[in-house]
Amino acid sequence: MPGNDDVAPRVNQEITSHQVLLVDENGVKVGITNTTDAIRLAKEQSLDLVEVAPLASPPVCRIMDYGKYRYQLQKKEKDARKKQKVQELKEIKMRPKIDDHDFDFKTKAVRTFLEKGHRVKVSVFFRGREMSFLDRGEEVLNRVIAECEDVGRCEAKPVMEGRYMRLLLTPQSGPQPSKQSAAQSTSTTKGD
Repeated sequence: MPGNDDVAPRVNQEITSHQVLLVDENGVKVGITNTTDAIRLAKEQSLDLVEVAPLASPPVCRIMDYGKYRYQLQKKEKDARKKQKVQELKEIKMRPKIDDHDFDFKTKAVRTFLEKGHRVKVSVFFRGREMSFLDRGEEVLNRVIAECEDVGRCEAKPVMEGRYMRLLLTPQSGPQPSKQSAAQSTSTTKGD
């Protein structure tokens, strides 16, 4: 593959330096050795001579199983990619005359997305004469903000974009208390 040669360490005959600082397979520093002698030593042990610090003077080379080393590096990179959290932008569309059941259903979806760590764009679409009732759309978005304030926060006030009034919600940072535990903590403080 082109371009990989710049990243991959030099192995065995690819090492251009005449002398190298040799480290054996156990991590013990052997000392400065001729490159040809170091390669011969590695071959005797059925291993490879790998340049681990090419910028040092002389370059540092280690005797190791290069195939196993590359496999372990690839495995680490794969595990790192698995653990990486990907934040997506989800969108929920509503109407200014939305029914209570539909509102509850869509708000529940917004809460779920926020709890999973995604950003959510909530849009209210206006058709025809509904454009003269923008305050109804703003009321719907304010209800969404109120319903989701414990799991997400609003970045800015609702904004009109053409026939859409939009709002962006981002997840709260840190662990979110559930609604039940939040309700229990407020009820215990009221009784004191």
